[in-house]
Amino acid sequence: MIITKKFLPRRAFLRGIGATLALPLLDSMVPALAATSARAAHSPTRLSFVYVPNGMIMDRWTPATLGSNYDLPTILEPLAPFQDDMLVISGLAHNTGWALEGEGPGEHARASATFLTGVHPKKTEGADLRAGISIDQIVAREFRQHTQLASLEVALDSTEVVGTCDTGYSCAYSNTLCWSSPTTPIPMENKPRAVFERLFGDSDTTDPATRRARLRKDRSILDLVSQDVARLQNRLGPKDRAKLTEYLDSIRDIERRIQIAEDQSSRELPSVERPVGVPSTFTGHCKLMMDLQVLAFQTDMTRVITFMMGREQNTRVYNELDIQDAYHPLSHHQNDPSKIAQVLQIDILHSQMFAYFLEKMRSTPDGDGSLLDHSMIVYGSSLSDGNLHVHNDLPILLLGGRAGQTLAGRHVRYPDDTPTTNLFLTLLDKLEIPLENFGDSTGHLKLLEV
Repeated sequence: MIITKKFLPRRAFLRGIGATLALPLLDSMVPALAATSARAAHSPTRLSFVYVPNGMIMDRWTPATLGSNYDLPTILEPLAPFQDDMLVISGLAHNTGWALEGEGPGEHARASATFLTGVHPKKTEGADLRAGISIDQIVAREFRQHTQLASLEVALDSTEVVGTCDTGYSCAYSNTLCWSSPTTPIPMENKPRAVFERLFGDSDTTDPATRRARLRKDRSILDLVSQDVARLQNRLGPKDRAKLTEYLDSIRDIERRIQIAEDQSSRELPSVERPVGVPSTFTGHCKLMMDLQVLAFQTDMTRVITFMMGREQNTRVYNELDIQDAYHPLSHHQNDPSKIAQVLQIDILHSQMFAYFLEKMRSTPDGDGSLLDHSMIVYGSSLSDGNLHVHNDLPILLLGGRAGQTLAGRHVRYPDDTPTTNLFLTLLDKLEIPLENFGDSTGHLKLLEV
């Protein structure tokens, strides 16, 4: 065996005319004779937040027992393949989501604004917004030196036609979870094409006319870098060639699905749920956006992603579940068994989509393991009982190898009204970004510190 001690740089790209494409982590990016433990050091930690709106049917979410020998309740059953890697956390609250004296309604706006900030938002319908910097942006500031994008903010619902928002609160509070400063909300992107372009498009210009012209070209971005691919493959070993081929195939598949979605939607009248370029079904849209997130992590374009599976007061109609009523009104079921049954179907579907994302993360190689091994993933909502707008005993899951495996496979309960920001403060410590406090935090989650 001949060892040249040459290796590809970690931030290697395929370059062609008007296109730049990041590569996944390949064995060739690790110096020759590097030990397995050294390879692990080249696998960065990814941070992911996945949000579901309008609360949960909590008696079908919360395990009946604590510890490791618990039966999965109905909503968590789709996550059975990940039970041994999953921590179910009960008892956490967003106490800053409750109304202050005289504020009145606004539970949904406050739920969104507090989820990643732990800061009570200012009640205003004007431009004088105020909440707090969100945890994803704190981490993004630390991680941005290593990636092209500091963070990615992705959603499924369009904000172009927002429908109803809480009276007295700007829709900006409900349209995002992410704040770069107390007065600056970050827009979420729900169009797959726009996310793809942000990740893999022409970074030389942001001119809309130029971008539209490139979209009209009837050929794949990968065709522009084909010669570079051929040269690179000649330098790789069999394992890396197979990995690169699989990666390029996944890129082509996503491009194909985006093109199909655009072609299909162009034949239909625009609607709130199906703007041009967005798949017509919830599951198709959700899976495509999740695939893009996995690619963003795989290529190390970013290490921080926030995903809103739905915005608060979401009025989506889940036709694929044969449900004819809008989601948010259904969540105010007033203990009607038929409405509860429909909301339960939606909660289960959300879990199924999250399981899809986890499987993609687990099946994507990364260094000495998988993307899931090298991630921290928080899944949950800022409301528990959506019918009554309850901000405590929230439905929260923690997954990923970098989150710490001491309590994996368990259901733990903290004292009532423990701030959710205590969890975030603990995760920041694990990311080596120590803060004395965050939002309304009162300390760390002791069980997670080991």
